[in-house]
Amino acid sequence: MPAAAQPSRRHFLALSAVAAAAAACGRATASSGGGTETRKLRYQGTVGQVTLPELAEDLGYLGDVKLEWVGNTISGPQDIQSAATGQTDFGGAFNGAVVKLIAAGAPVKAVISYYGVDANLFSGYYVLEDSPIRSARDLVGKKVAMNTLGAHSEAVLDTYLQRNGFAAGELGRVERIVLPPVNTEQALRQKQIEVAVLGGILRDKAVAAGGIRPLLSDFDLLGSFSAGTYVLTNRFLKANPTTSKTFVTGVARAVEWARTTPREEVVARSVEIVRKRGRNEDTATLQYWKSFGVAEPGGRLGDRTFQIWIDWLTTHGDLKQDQLKAADLYTNEFNGYGS
Repeated sequence: MPAAAQPSRRHFLALSAVAAAAAACGRATASSGGGTETRKLRYQGTVGQVTLPELAEDLGYLGDVKLEWVGNTISGPQDIQSAATGQTDFGGAFNGAVVKLIAAGAPVKAVISYYGVDANLFSGYYVLEDSPIRSARDLVGKKVAMNTLGAHSEAVLDTYLQRNGFAAGELGRVERIVLPPVNTEQALRQKQIEVAVLGGILRDKAVAAGGIRPLLSDFDLLGSFSAGTYVLTNRFLKANPTTSKTFVTGVARAVEWARTTPREEVVARSVEIVRKRGRNEDTATLQYWKSFGVAEPGGRLGDRTFQIWIDWLTTHGDLKQDQLKAADLYTNEFNGYGS
């Protein structure tokens, strides 16, 4: 068992337990009874940020469908687990986590992309300016710090290593450690780690301070791609097709509004949304917003959205060969954007 695969497998077992619970109890909100569709969707937000569903609601794209905030999520995997077990009605996560959850038996379906990677929104793998690390082989025995294991950052690292000649059994020769994003830059500068995965405002601030350089980025490695999707349970989709279509299409319209609207206007609208909801949140980080990174028009899904992560999980032994088909993980049925 490659060392690098172990955290991913522990996470996979946790998702398996969630999936079993979701399949057994079927607690996802379906309808209010008597064949009437629900017009209220429970969800988790993010502190100091505006999600695409929140933006869609503020823009009037959800019509009479209302969002009910039940708290803030601590991570993508936790968010989709909450949706799978009926604590919320939808959740979003990195596509690899979505693949894991469905592989473990959770009765959910991906319906739309909500974040991704592009020239403005990416994660870089940074080393000190004078670091001897210049290539993939130079990472052997070195520490790479990221926000969590078994997710996006580790998958990108493994992809980079394998494209540069590492066999699956060699991936564990590069040490992966978890650090809170706010502490990662300092750990790099103090030489407690050799590589820091940095994104968003933390990346911008670190680069502006100087003294570091990129070894790679997910954008350089993979180009523009959608990286995370929202999921709803199969039961919810079956019981609430009109509500589901209103929600997914509204989010799709919000994706395109953010893509085609001047950045300053998107930021101003987001600041207004945060202030109106009255949760005593700091809006400073919103000033650094550049893009949601969704690659496809209206966030529509395709096999490519999931295949790279299916391949990664198969390499790690978390999936059996041909266990899942990408086309079975998602649906565009409820996305009316452009149709």
